[in-house]
Amino acid sequence: MKTLVKTNSLFPTVESKLVNNFFDDFITKDLFDWTDRNFAALGSNLPSVNLKETDTKIEVEMAAPGMKREDFKVEIDNDILMISSEKEEEKEEKKENYIRREFNYKSFNRTFSLPDTIDENKIEANYKDGILHVVVAKKEGAKKRALKTIPIK
Repeated sequence: MKTLVKTNSLFPTVESKLVNNFFDDFITKDLFDWTDRNFAALGSNLPSVNLKETDTKIEVEMAAPGMKREDFKVEIDNDILMISSEKEEEKEEKKENYIRREFNYKSFNRTFSLPDTIDENKIEANYKDGILHVVVAKKEGAKKRALKTIPIK
C-alpha cells in the first residue's frame, strides 16, 4: 500500500518540506511589521511602549507588569534615552529526598533617539500599576512651529 503525501511542492521529500515551510513563513509574515508580536515569535521579552510628544514634553509609557521600581535603569546620554532592566530570580525548594532549584533571568534594553530640544535637567520617571512613566521636558524655546506650505513655482 502506498502512502498518500500531499504537498505544495513538486518534490514531496522531507528536505523540500522544510524549504517550503521556510518560504511560506518568509512570504506570509509581514517583514515590515516591527511591533512586539513579531519579536514574540523570536522569544523576545520587549515590553510594549507608548510615545507621546507635545509642545512641552515627550512622554514614554512602558508596560512592564510584575516588576519593581528598583528593577529599572533609566539613563540619558547625547539625546538618547535608554531604559533597561535586569532581573535574576532563584528559587530553591528542599524536601527530605530532593532539592529543586529554578533560575530565571530576564533582561531588556530599549533606546529612543530624542530631539536636541529636550532639557536633560528636567526628566522624571515613576513606576505605578505595572507601567513605567518617563517624562522628558523640552527647552523653553523649543515649541513646535506651525506647518508652513511652500508654493511650488
